[in-house]
Amino acid sequence: MKRREFLKSSSVLTLYFSTQNLIASEENKGTFLSNLFGDLFESPKERVVLRDSNEDVLKVLKPKDIIVKKVENKTFPKIEETIVEEGMIKEDKTLVNNEKEIKSHKDVFIDKKNIEEFVSVREKLKLVQNHVGYGNFNIISFDEMLKVAKYSNKIESYTKKELEFLESIFYYDPKYHGFYGRKVSDKITQKINKNEVSKIPYTGHYLFKGEPEKIYNRMVEDIGDSLVLTSGVRSIVKQTKLFLDKIDSVDGNMSVASKSLAPPAYTYHSIADFDVGKKGFGYDNFTSRFALTEEFQAMRKLKYIDMRYTINNKDGVRYEPWHVKII
Repeated sequence: MKRREFLKSSSVLTLYFSTQNLIASEENKGTFLSNLFGDLFESPKERVVLRDSNEDVLKVLKPKDIIVKKVENKTFPKIEETIVEEGMIKEDKTLVNNEKEIKSHKDVFIDKKNIEEFVSVREKLKLVQNHVGYGNFNIISFDEMLKVAKYSNKIESYTKKELEFLESIFYYDPKYHGFYGRKVSDKITQKINKNEVSKIPYTGHYLFKGEPEKIYNRMVEDIGDSLVLTSGVRSIVKQTKLFLDKIDSVDGNMSVASKSLAPPAYTYHSIADFDVGKKGFGYDNFTSRFALTEEFQAMRKLKYIDMRYTINNKDGVRYEPWHVKII
């Protein structure tokens, strides 16, 4: 298989939302973070990443740093799972055929005036996830998230500006920065019916009952136990967290972020799709290296599955050999 390729896409310099202007132009890139953090920058070859407020305010990560999360398996308490999420992973530039092609257009960035809400919303989303647990957070609704934040003594209620920011992230049109996928969710309050999903043991993830669950089980039966579910059902809230985390990992660049994480209203994970990987492959399950595994070669022979994001797909998304298309 060829290494993943990105579509060239053009985007405008400014974008106005119903609630507020969310992005900054390419001309502002030089001042986007440097004006805010100044001397905290280190080597230009290192990437400065906005971190959660209960950790260091800033932490400089090398490009190859891998961020993983360990969660307790409540179903099987003696087993500790290692969770790798797409929103946490640093972009591996060695997998891009031509890095200059990605930034040949005018990239769109989060506007610096929204940085305060960007940071505080990410922090509260993390606290809500810690409160309800990793698995439950995958299917939490927007209204449930607000209640948890309001009534938990460790989290504060979302402010008006934070709610406006969340609405902007959900309702804006991502075509402005080169994402052309189909909108699959119309309301930010859309809920995952918990009676329609099944939790998959040892993964921390859920699948929709019916076709998605049947296909996954059939894949495991045909390929073997080395195949594992790496991401299943994602609520609007979960996709929002992943999307914001990805934006953070690429220094506020929404154009680059949306090539690997769909905006909240555009993820097929909220209605059917799921991701698979090779057990023990970790970070590489979310790179084109997965296409070199025996598991993926076996997947190619299965006539009952299809890939959502192929090379040069029309959605403006990177090549994702791990993403199984259901609808």
